[in-house]
This record gives sequence, structure tokens and C-alpha cells, in this order.
Amino acid sequence: MRVLLLGGTTEANRMADALADASIDAIYSYAGRTDAPTQQPLPTRIGGFGGVEGLSNYLRHERITHVIDATHPFAAAMSRNALAACVATTLPLIALQRAPWKQSKTDNWLMVTDLTDAVAALPDVPSNIFLAIGKQHLAPFQAKPQHTYTLRLVDPPDGPPVLPNCNTIIARGPFTLDGDLKLMRTGHITWVVARNSGGIGARAKIDAARILGLPVIMIERPSIPARLSIETVADCMAWLKK
Repeated sequence: MRVLLLGGTTEANRMADALADASIDAIYSYAGRTDAPTQQPLPTRIGGFGGVEGLSNYLRHERITHVIDATHPFAAAMSRNALAACVATTLPLIALQRAPWKQSKTDNWLMVTDLTDAVAALPDVPSNIFLAIGKQHLAPFQAKPQHTYTLRLVDPPDGPPVLPNCNTIIARGPFTLDGDLKLMRTGHITWVVARNSGGIGARAKIDAARILGLPVIMIERPSIPARLSIETVADCMAWLKK
């Protein structure tokens, strides 16, 4: 057995620990979007594969027998490529993904399908916006420069600020409810923009918005073709042992 673990998430890190503990031959793959990725107990590669064909060739060359897609729920292109490459090479694939967040009766969510719709959903009157969507997704918000944006990023921006009026916080989750309540109160936040990533590491902002009665523009997950999917490392290990 030789496993390719497509990672970059908390779930992937836990999966890597389980594979290492079980002495399973595996490779951890990072997309390369984070400057300082978390150290793993497995051999690690960083960067893209070159589309479906490149990934298919990699799977053959490395003699991979199983693929675990534990990428971010919004890494749709990678997930689609992984599925197509596994079909092309007749390799088994499983997705290890957290469940999406569900709206409660006291949440004030406005559901949108993508970043363009998220920008359009923001008010025209100048407001204080908390953007928790990653540095590679900020450019569309240039369409509404009247707002003051609070950005929380894992890595510092690569150059000058993309948005004309913004405050940047460099921090890596998991985040706490108390911390996010303080952030929103200090920044006088009036709107939150978030992607429905699910999990507990970034959920604090959703709970804080609920407590403060703030509207949340929630970007829905992208569509990915049907595939075998589970939510726990234990279930994934059981799948590998079949």
C-alpha cells in the first residue's frame, strides 16, 4: 500500500498522524498556498501536479495505490482533478471532509453561491466588514472600496494591500469565541463574510456573529462530482484496511 494524502487542512493533519502511527507508506501533498505549512510526520511534497494528466502520471510514477482527498472544501479544482485522475488510473479515492455549518434559528445568514455574489450582497453604505476568506480571494471586493475591511490571514500579503481601506490580522486557527467577539467589538464589525468551510477551527466567527446579531454573508461550497466521502479519520483508516 502507498497512499497519496492531499492535504492542507486540520483533517489532513490528523490523517497524516494516523498514517504515520500505523506505519503506512504515504506522501502528504500541499498545494503550496501557505508560506509556512505545518510540519508533517510523512514525506511531503509542495505544489501542483499539472492538471489531471500530471496527477495521473504522478500516481503511476509513485506507484500510489490509494488517494485520500482531505483538501479544503473550497479546493474544488484539486478535488475534481483527483477524482478524474483516479478514474483514469483506476485507483480508489476517498474524500475526508468536515460537514458544513448549518444555520440555526438565531443566525442571520445571507446565502450566496460565489465571491461575486458576496460582494454584490454587501451594503452600499460604508460599513465595517470582517473578511475571513483567504488572501487569494480579496480582489473582487475592490468593487466596493467604501468599506473598511478587517482581514484575517494565515500569511502576510505578498505586496501592497489589495483593498484600499483595510486592517490585517496575521493569525492561524483554531480561533476562540472570546477572541472573535473581542475582534468584532474592537473593529466595530457590522458584516461578516465567510465561506462555509465547516469544522470547529474557524467556527468561532460564526458563533460570535450570532451573539452580536451580525449578518453573515455565507458563501456556499462549490459543486464537486459525487464520490465516496467520510468525515472521520477512523472511518478513513477502516477504508484503507478493507
